[in-house]
Amino acid sequence: MTIKERYRRALELLDRSIPAPETELHYDTPFHLLLAVILSAQCTDKRVNMITPALFEAFPDAATLAAATPEAVFELIKSVSYPNNKTKSLLGAARTIVEEFNGEIPDNIDDLMRIPGVGRKTANVMLAVVWNKAAMAVDTHVFRVSERIGLTTGSRTPLETEKALVKNIPAELIPKAHHWLILHGRYVCKARRPDCLNCTLTEVCRYYSKNPAN
Repeated sequence: MTIKERYRRALELLDRSIPAPETELHYDTPFHLLLAVILSAQCTDKRVNMITPALFEAFPDAATLAAATPEAVFELIKSVSYPNNKTKSLLGAARTIVEEFNGEIPDNIDDLMRIPGVGRKTANVMLAVVWNKAAMAVDTHVFRVSERIGLTTGSRTPLETEKALVKNIPAELIPKAHHWLILHGRYVCKARRPDCLNCTLTEVCRYYSKNPAN
């Protein structure tokens, strides 16, 4: 199987098993999605979704959050991982959005990455989810699943994985593929033990071809 064939078939199978992929983070505006994505670093979406309703109600826009105290923000997000650092990131993000971007979320990766708490992965999430751009956010699930299936080979960094995926996936499918790989990794191709018995990708999976007993 060539790499092109593997990609084509994997995408077909993922589309069949997850026909309407979308982020599992709850949000109502691009600004609130940005807050949720920052909070989701090394934390489950489920936990983030538990705290964001109160956070969003308290801070409906960047201006209100920029004017908040660290204590007020911390109190609302204290149950997530690394709440002290994330409090600083949320406040820094809001202030930068107000001061440099007129209260609006920028729609390009360079400006997004100028915002505190926003790295390349978070910026790509925003581009893909909000603007449906051909941006591939590589988290631990995407990184792991891509290598296991055989979409990448010997990829050492998220950026290497991102470049390989963007090169081989049609641009119009990249926003969907981002969610396909995340959801497949979250619920089927898990880190410690992939659930190959319930996997729809076994016919194209490099890992399964070497470990069929799974």
